[in-house]
Amino acid sequence: MKFIAIFTSLVLCICMICSFVTLENDNIYKDTVRLHIIAESDSAPDRMLKLSLRDKMTDYLSALAENAESADEVVRIIGENVDQIRKFADDALASLGSDAKTEVVLSNEYYPSKNTENIRLPAGTYTSLRIKIGKAEGHNWWCVLYPQLSKGAATVDDALIKTGFSSEQIELLTGNDRIKYKLRFKILEIFG
Repeated sequence: MKFIAIFTSLVLCICMICSFVTLENDNIYKDTVRLHIIAESDSAPDRMLKLSLRDKMTDYLSALAENAESADEVVRIIGENVDQIRKFADDALASLGSDAKTEVVLSNEYYPSKNTENIRLPAGTYTSLRIKIGKAEGHNWWCVLYPQLSKGAATVDDALIKTGFSSEQIELLTGNDRIKYKLRFKILEIFG
């Protein structure tokens, strides 16, 4: 009898611990499209090339997806234009005096938490446009392609509201470092 009581208590404790779920809603991940440009190496010339390519690519991609109203639409536009994006990147590198070629990949990638002055992206898997320069052995530069946080909105909050993020998600994205938990009983969700 004592064994059953201990076993039941242990199972109940595990269920309670596993039911703590952060409010970092999956919508943050599926409604955000990231851009990463990865330098060929960490040498000073390769880092400068990465930053010069960044300037050209952000302007080009912002214009390409300017009228997109959802992350899915941005992903569709990028997917339909991967070859043109690669050609633009290669031409941009050539105009900068480099013979390096790029690899352009649209995929789901896991990224650690990242902070800027305006936004904090929680760790997770995001749809990402990755532009790899040459061997892509250097550090990367990143930004958010969607929502376009720097265009067409008075503030970052306005852009996130327009995208459809909830107030909790906006609070999380704009720098609230407190992790919130919501107590849930999985067993009740399954049978309830």
